[in-house]
Amino acid sequence: MATNLHLDPALVDAARSAGHHRTKKEAVEAALREYLRRRGQLEALSAFGTFVFEPPARYDYKAARRAR
Repeated sequence: MATNLHLDPALVDAARSAGHHRTKKEAVEAALREYLRRRGQLEALSAFGTFVFEPPARYDYKAARRAR
């Protein structure tokens, strides 16, 4: 998909240099992947502590180990 974007050339060159990318396209794609990964981490972090975990009352972990 062809898309035209007006990006700061100095910023793109700095990103290419920092990430050792050969092309502008590689630098932009890497930045987008990193952005999406970070957003996923923030979503997981916001869910922290929102669900209750209660293990079964009579779970025998030693018996479960022997059953393997």
